[in-house]
Amino acid sequence: SVKLRRNYYHKTCPNVENIVRAAVTKKFQQTFVTAPATIRLFFHDCFVQGCDASIMTASSDGSKAEKDHPDNLSLAGDGFDTVIKAKEAVDAVPSCRNKVSCADILAMATRDVIALAGGPSYEVELGRLDGLSSTAGSVDGKLPQPFFNLNQLNSLFAANGLTQKNMIALSAAHTVGFSHCSKFANRIHNFSRETAVDPALNQGYAAQLRGMCPKNVDTRIAIDMDPQTPRKFDNVYFQNLKKGKGLFSSD
Repeated sequence: SVKLRRNYYHKTCPNVENIVRAAVTKKFQQTFVTAPATIRLFFHDCFVQGCDASIMTASSDGSKAEKDHPDNLSLAGDGFDTVIKAKEAVDAVPSCRNKVSCADILAMATRDVIALAGGPSYEVELGRLDGLSSTAGSVDGKLPQPFFNLNQLNSLFAANGLTQKNMIALSAAHTVGFSHCSKFANRIHNFSRETAVDPALNQGYAAQLRGMCPKNVDTRIAIDMDPQTPRKFDNVYFQNLKKGKGLFSSD
């Protein structure tokens, strides 16, 4: 296995982080969706065969790639476009062309969109290799679902070498982005035989969600994950959870 390190490209493409950051910043300025889309893309990539950018691979005749698995069909195109634009910018530098992996570019881009959205910046160790295999079947059972309970979440994250504390920290990504009504409709319309609405939901928030996502609504309607500061990477997501304002059961 490759040992990741900070200066992995210091001889071949020493300015790679600045090149990627500039491309990501330009994309972010065009649309805020760049941030949640890139973060989610990175997560979905890493939980299937590791952080190898295999999520970027297109399907071929007779073989579906990861990106076409049902769990990945809702990944926003802006995440893919962010990586593509950053890769193009890197390869435009002769000494860097075909030297920097898409896996590393996705890792750097994720760090950059978090910072651009108001979150922390951090150092990214580099040296990831791009995956040579990408199949839809490899995604089965690898990604958390919005209805997962704590035991299911703990097991899934533990399978990736992550603790419950790690899981809670990573859940902070829900402070930006959105989901579709179909992913949480059961919580506001048909939770159980006894009650239509999940009692864990704040009543006012539940009423708001029912108004935005009535029965038989277009399932593509998008709702902010964080109803307070949806365009800022902050800790309000965690504050919302204490008030019963988590969108998913898994939250």
